[in-house]
Amino acid sequence: MQRRQFLRHAGTMLALASTATLAGCARQAIVPNAKPTVPPRAAQLASGVAELAPVRAEVDRITGVYVCTRPFRAAGPRIELEKFGNKAVVHNYGHGGSGWSLSWGSSTLAVRMAQATGVRELGVIGCGALGLTSALLAQRAGMSVRIYAKALPPDVFSMRATGLWTPDSRICDAQHAAEFGDRWETMARTSYAMYQSMLGLPGDPIEWIDGYHLLDTTQGQQKDTVSDEPEYGDLSDRISDLGPQSVTLPVGSTPFPQPARRFSIMMFNITSYARMLISDFQLAGGKIIVREFNHPRELQALPEHTLINATGYGARALFNDESIIPVRGQTARLIPQPEVNYALNARGLSMVPRRDGVLVQVMGDTGNFNNSDLTPNRAASEAAVRQLADIMATMRST
Repeated sequence: MQRRQFLRHAGTMLALASTATLAGCARQAIVPNAKPTVPPRAAQLASGVAELAPVRAEVDRITGVYVCTRPFRAAGPRIELEKFGNKAVVHNYGHGGSGWSLSWGSSTLAVRMAQATGVRELGVIGCGALGLTSALLAQRAGMSVRIYAKALPPDVFSMRATGLWTPDSRICDAQHAAEFGDRWETMARTSYAMYQSMLGLPGDPIEWIDGYHLLDTTQGQQKDTVSDEPEYGDLSDRISDLGPQSVTLPVGSTPFPQPARRFSIMMFNITSYARMLISDFQLAGGKIIVREFNHPRELQALPEHTLINATGYGARALFNDESIIPVRGQTARLIPQPEVNYALNARGLSMVPRRDGVLVQVMGDTGNFNNSDLTPNRAASEAAVRQLADIMATMRST
């Protein structure tokens, strides 16, 4: 999901981003009796003026309002082995708002722990971001894998994420950041490398996009909002060498009337990405069994002796882990607009141009920490869409 922390660090590579098409304003020589020529790409980029298609931000284009609970743990994700009767359970949950972003690195650690038990057959509990990547990595390590889950995509919380590369979003609190930093960096770099290998695949499950953070020029009129969330750990400096850097743009170089910062970041087109992961798992012989567990003792009936627990927020109830704090998040999804290929980040609002719908989210609102209510607040999403419409109304045409 989008994050208030993201806004606070908008000048880093972890800020919002999108694929902006830059227009060419370079003059062309007029050759008599010759067909007009298209300026080369280099000339278009040299102009420094961005051509951005406006978002059709209308409430009657909302296709759905989605709510999820991000599983935050103050000390960071739980990745450790625990014995339950005759079962070895490797926990892999509690990634806050960084589940997709850290999934490959976190699951690499979990699969290594599972391998250390010496088994050749593995059970994975959960079919979200962490469950799917754990299962695929275990297969690639030569293990036979079954996934057990009460819900499958698209009916899992992972599918309701915003879909941006945000590896330190609500990953731990500031108090635990130093001791967790080394493990986090390993997971982030491992995941980043895996995602780079997926660029250009059919359906664009992973792609780089550019985005625009509109700078607020009315600081004197801002009202300070008291946060009801803890101070989260900021680990972004550890991977500042990954990816492009942000650039401040002057007024006139974008269609917006205020100055902006342009960012670049990876975006997950979660619908096609999750479908690809499931397909790869099944083509490699993996089996998926729909089953719900209400108590750890029910795991004893499974044929596998080693299990990876990737149940996310569900681990709070299944394993009575009260260290997991739900952080509520809500997005509205608009009808897809392929021509909108940039993300937008303004005060209190973000927009992400996913292929399965343009996501609009309120930023910096309170009342979400330790809130497990999954009831959509449509009025809040409609207000966000109207705010986006106001921004679109200020764009000059190109």
